Amino acid sequence: MKKRPSPPKRRNARQTKLPKLLLIASGSLIFLTTAAGLFFVNFNFGAVMLFGLGCCLILYGSFFEKLVRLKWLNRIIFAGCALALIMMLSVGLYGKTDTAAYDEEAVVVLGAGIRGELVSLTLARRLDKAVEYYRKNPDALIVVSGAQGPQERITEALAMERYLRSRGIPEERIVKEEAATNTYENLSFSKAILDGLLGAPYRVVIVTNEFHMYRTMMLAKKLGFDAARVHSDTMWYEIPRNYLRECVAICKVWVLGK
Repeated sequence: MKKRPSPPKRRNARQTKLPKLLLIASGSLIFLTTAAGLFFVNFNFGAVMLFGLGCCLILYGSFFEKLVRLKWLNRIIFAGCALALIMMLSVGLYGKTDTAAYDEEAVVVLGAGIRGELVSLTLARRLDKAVEYYRKNPDALIVVSGAQGPQERITEALAMERYLRSRGIPEERIVKEEAATNTYENLSFSKAILDGLLGAPYRVVIVTNEFHMYRTMMLAKKLGFDAARVHSDTMWYEIPRNYLRECVAICKVWVLGK
């Protein structure tokens, strides 16, 4: 007498099909949107992370029936995803809270990459916030910080200065810092310039994107800045790349101090 197929096994097969397809579809979407985004932003570590995440999701979905049985692996993946989401939410909420009094002596705008000689959309949003601030406090100096990187024909600071001047900011109110290649150097080198120009004590307002604000303020405090903050928002399609990269960068600061 032939045994009838086990209903539970058939149900399990059906139950694994949907998550498998969702994982593969999600991984493919992340991979393709990241590739498309390279037409608008420079290739960087954030893009590498998203390409890797997309490939991992595709592979996990492809072998989902086998991997789903490894409970320890699924617990690690779930815990990692939950921690990453909590961290990204916390960073975003912190970054959206501005503290500027609009009487600070200087504004420090951190670089965010340029395309050739033109500022990126992310950087333009930061500069627009600096312009808004200047309209309320025209006595402040504006420090633009950023060296020349890959795929860039001039320094970020020079591109930022040109952008600000095209928006009506007087040249004499703009100070260029053209050597910094990362956030720590942005702040450290800008502080050295302001120490020489303003002496002590003085107060600054730092302008950067909301996802970048927590790490920036943490480093500013380590360097001895008396700093307030004003954020610029991030476009929705840039959120995965920027927030994932930022979580890794924050962990690096926690471990290495910068």
